[in-house]
Amino acid sequence: MPALQSHWFAPHVISYICCYTLQGAATILAFFSLATSKQFAITYKLAYAGTAFMTIGMLLGALWAQEAWGAYWSWDPKENWAAATWICYLLYLHMHLLPWPKRSVKVGHWMLIISFCCLQMCWWGINYLPSAQQNSMHTYSKR
Repeated sequence: MPALQSHWFAPHVISYICCYTLQGAATILAFFSLATSKQFAITYKLAYAGTAFMTIGMLLGALWAQEAWGAYWSWDPKENWAAATWICYLLYLHMHLLPWPKRSVKVGHWMLIISFCCLQMCWWGINYLPSAQQNSMHTYSKR
């Protein structure tokens, strides 16, 4: 497809691969923390770095969309889920900054797990939604 020939394609995808890797590692540590009651300071740092890559990926995707389709945002189902996922991770990061009692760290871990579920919906689940199969610019098939 011509849209995939853009010079914005590779940086957009690479940013998201880094994001998925970091967020996946943070989520694994969150599960481990919930199971063992051990806390890892690196969990927040991984989620922070992953969210930074997500932000960069979204910005690069917007630039790519402008070049390919003439608009930065098209209310595509994948774009909407990416925005919702980004907001979930921002909520986690901001929630972490609040002066919570030690027992409320579990709430943060659950928020991180919910955010990762949103990320999985954005990555895999969107392809199964009827609206995405019919109208999504992010669904590439041989037509």
